[in-house]
Amino acid sequence: MLSRFLTKCDAMVGRSLSSAAFREYATAVQQKQENQGTFTSNNWENARPYSELPGPSKYEMFRGFLPGGVYHKKTFIEVIRTMTRIYGDIYRFPSVFGRPETVMSFNPNDYPIIFRNEGIWPERRTFGTLYYHRKVHRKDFFEGVEGLLTTSGEEWGKIRTAVNPVLMQPKNARLYLNTLLEVNDEFLERIRYIRDPLTLEVPDDFIDDINRLTLEGVVSIALNTRLGMIHKNRDSPESKTLLKEIRNFFALSEEIELKISIWKIFKTPTFHKLMKTLDTLIVLCNKYIDEALKRIDSDSEGKFTSEVGKEKSVLEKLLKIDRKIAVVMAMDMMMAGVDTTSSTLTGILFCIAKNPDKQQKLFEELKSILPNKDSRLTVENMANLPYLRACIKEGMRYHPIIVGTNRRLPNDVVLSGYRIPAGIDISVASNLLLRNEKFVEDPNKYKPERWLRNDTEGKKYQLNNPFLFLPFGFGPRSCVGKRIVDLELEVTLARLVRNFAIEFNYSTENAFTQKLIFLPAIPLKFRFAERKE
Repeated sequence: MLSRFLTKCDAMVGRSLSSAAFREYATAVQQKQENQGTFTSNNWENARPYSELPGPSKYEMFRGFLPGGVYHKKTFIEVIRTMTRIYGDIYRFPSVFGRPETVMSFNPNDYPIIFRNEGIWPERRTFGTLYYHRKVHRKDFFEGVEGLLTTSGEEWGKIRTAVNPVLMQPKNARLYLNTLLEVNDEFLERIRYIRDPLTLEVPDDFIDDINRLTLEGVVSIALNTRLGMIHKNRDSPESKTLLKEIRNFFALSEEIELKISIWKIFKTPTFHKLMKTLDTLIVLCNKYIDEALKRIDSDSEGKFTSEVGKEKSVLEKLLKIDRKIAVVMAMDMMMAGVDTTSSTLTGILFCIAKNPDKQQKLFEELKSILPNKDSRLTVENMANLPYLRACIKEGMRYHPIIVGTNRRLPNDVVLSGYRIPAGIDISVASNLLLRNEKFVEDPNKYKPERWLRNDTEGKKYQLNNPFLFLPFGFGPRSCVGKRIVDLELEVTLARLVRNFAIEFNYSTENAFTQKLIFLPAIPLKFRFAERKE
């Protein structure tokens, strides 16, 4: 019953979500709650009051971050893990410097309650600095259309309804296969060019090449534009600046958004650096967008903007709905689609390289549909690659790139026996539980088979709680770029494993460091040996 209900909800998310669909989704959630009698207010009277929820006081927070304090010089992840040991699986961060109070939940039994009470337009706290930049600092550019990252409520619902048909339908995402294959061909050439002829290892800074691959791919899809960042224009000042500022955005945002900052009271130097970085990104992204718009506007018959065998760009499709939404969404794809996809791909490659038996099994599956190294992936033959998708999912479980997600619920709920009033920020830190043996069987082993429905070996390793693995979030507020990221990962991993035997002959301990997302923290000296068959 539960799995059928979740499948229905996920299917609705994948379709164009009109206002009626939003209401249908909310009604289905409410009816499910009433039928089960589990997540309604029936438990409210028996629950403990919110005031009894454990957590540090403001003084304890400040003292903990000072020299000698329990949180001093610790990362955000280390801080919340320390707090979990002290306060248990559910506790609250106090409100400090304008940042709202937040409930942290490490109890997977709470997650269905949270997501089934998220309301018609799920609300979550946005990045305050990005909101400020778009709403205040550069309101002249955004003109009231700030995109999905910084909006909520009905305004968010309208934008999401507009972009879903273009971005969230799997069949539409797959139309960009030829575009991504062209980009990946260049990436394979780049690997062959930069790897050491004796060791076959790529240089320490291979993450730069992975970033260029993902940026080239997302710009090709968003704008039908090739920047030439992999080969042709890789040394151009513009391309270097764009990559640098995207990295700065994640690093500076981590300093302000995840750590204690007084920017809402006093505009700190870090805050001003972030505003400058975002200003630069607007200039650079908008330059490429303007060039694409001019090509589209001058090509009324559609003869030049879409090449033969290529799909129209996301920008061109969204222009038919709303010009400003089209521009902002294209910009967000360029800003948010590089480091996130790069870190995810890096984590998957670590897993593949460290588990040669799984890599061989994947190679055999790929060889069955790609008999030769230069055989082409097609929409048809990609439909039969279950182990490829299982390898990707297991890599995302093993090396998640974010802590989780959060919600601000419109109604009261009971979590872990405590009354949580409406309007309180609730953090679903599910990704930090994916390597926890309490919730995952053999969590420190890479087992793609756990994601294969009919695999006898994998059944005992499957996750019992469907809300535990949420790499793209859940429900209507799930990542709008999910389908395109899935395609990018599938194409890249398939092409790499079909062409190379991949090794990583170094430790992957502490392979990632946390910024706004988890980023690679060690040299990526992968060994790519040419396959002979």
